[in-house]
Amino acid sequence: MSAVPDSAVRSTVKLAGAPQPRLSQVKLPDSSILPQAATYDVTPPLLFKRQPALAGIFFSVRAAAPAAVSILTLYVLAELTGTASADYFSAVTIIVSILSITLLQSPRTPAAELIAPRMLVALGLLVRWAVLLLALLIIGLIAGYPAAYSPRVMLVWAVATPALLIPSMLTLDEIARRVLCRPSNGRKVVFAGFNKTSQQLAERFSRHAELCLKVQGFFDDRSAERLDAPDGQKLLGPLSQLPEYIKQNDIDVIFISLPLRHIRRVQDLLEKLGDTTVSLYYLPDVLVSDQFQARTGEILGVPVIAMRESPFYGYRGAAKRLMDLFIAATVLAVTGPLLLAIAAAIKLTSKGPVLFRQRRYGLDGREIVIYKFRTMIVTEDAGWLNQVSRNDNRVTAFGRFLRRCSLDEMPQLINVLQGRMSLVGPRPHAVGHNEEYRRLIKGYMVRHKVPPGITGLAQIRGFRGATPRLQDMQGRVQCDLEYLRNWTLWLDLKILFLTVPKLFKTDKAY
Repeated sequence: MSAVPDSAVRSTVKLAGAPQPRLSQVKLPDSSILPQAATYDVTPPLLFKRQPALAGIFFSVRAAAPAAVSILTLYVLAELTGTASADYFSAVTIIVSILSITLLQSPRTPAAELIAPRMLVALGLLVRWAVLLLALLIIGLIAGYPAAYSPRVMLVWAVATPALLIPSMLTLDEIARRVLCRPSNGRKVVFAGFNKTSQQLAERFSRHAELCLKVQGFFDDRSAERLDAPDGQKLLGPLSQLPEYIKQNDIDVIFISLPLRHIRRVQDLLEKLGDTTVSLYYLPDVLVSDQFQARTGEILGVPVIAMRESPFYGYRGAAKRLMDLFIAATVLAVTGPLLLAIAAAIKLTSKGPVLFRQRRYGLDGREIVIYKFRTMIVTEDAGWLNQVSRNDNRVTAFGRFLRRCSLDEMPQLINVLQGRMSLVGPRPHAVGHNEEYRRLIKGYMVRHKVPPGITGLAQIRGFRGATPRLQDMQGRVQCDLEYLRNWTLWLDLKILFLTVPKLFKTDKAY
């Protein structure tokens, strides 16, 4: 049996999971159900029983192919057009080589690319290629020699490279599926414990033969009638029969899927399997619960499991912050005259300040001050606020217009620049509302693990405006938690795009 190193298969793949809970539920969903569109890492080494050298060669070629195709295509085109001997060509080649090696490498590793849909692989290559071309243009402009790039060669190269690269990568992946991922290369798998976690993982193994893991069945102390096992899920017997079954059937891998409350049974099982060579994996239930962004890692060599953490870590947080700064600054610059006109109109039509400052809960539940255009004759900031209702006599005539178009929220772009808020995230509620709802809705405060937003997933799904019923706030919180579980930069952009038409739907804005 041979193994491709861990570093060659560490990746993140999006797969569909179990349905989301109903919005009317007060508590969080069943912890044994994987969230929809769950993100999980394929981090163990991808093992093959045969052809170790061939597997190693494939993964090495798969990793180097994008840069090699890009560089060789440019060189061949330069030779054919007679520009390879030009003084500047060596510098261009060096720049292209560096950019190709650094930018064309997929965030998914070669082994995990086998799992990804072909369309996703192709789209990823096109996006990374566009980024490379943009970087090359910027470098040329900064260096002051854009004319050194032969327009004819660079244009043909920009089109020819992806035309060659995408079929090449898809062909390599198909060869790997046919040669490496054959049944004879697969490893036999059994599960210790029959539950929704083990069932769903087994089902995903069956959908992804590229992982070379063939599920033989499940062991559990409960009877088949009690478990109500669906068709296709084979129960092999009680846990006590597992060690003997492994020895007689040449089992390669065991996934132990017993709850943490049964840790003693897990320890006993490990002791009984001590005289076997089977590979063991444990499925901790905290990683398949509704706790968002659960992941494994290590701190100074000590393994840890993050049960609940912000999704905005590392480059992800930096990318979101840069997007917030760019869009907020751009919108403020473009709408500056409009904002000044609104401020003047507020001052002329009613007494009081232009801006309304209110205390809200921000990141990690800390109090922040947010800005709005004043739309009411009062500027309350008490612990509990009566939410605005239809025909509310506290709202000014001009304020009602601002609220219907959501223009009263525009000063919060300043909060975004300050870092108190984000463009997209859970909407901040008044302090008094937070204190009330945190007692009524389980998991309510989890939404404060990220900065509050001007708009969010709840708003584009109709949970905008007042929440007169507890169910309305429950629905909003469920959307906020779904956003935290599934966050990507693309999701933020999608929410921003879908927010625009919602601004003209005024049935809940008054």
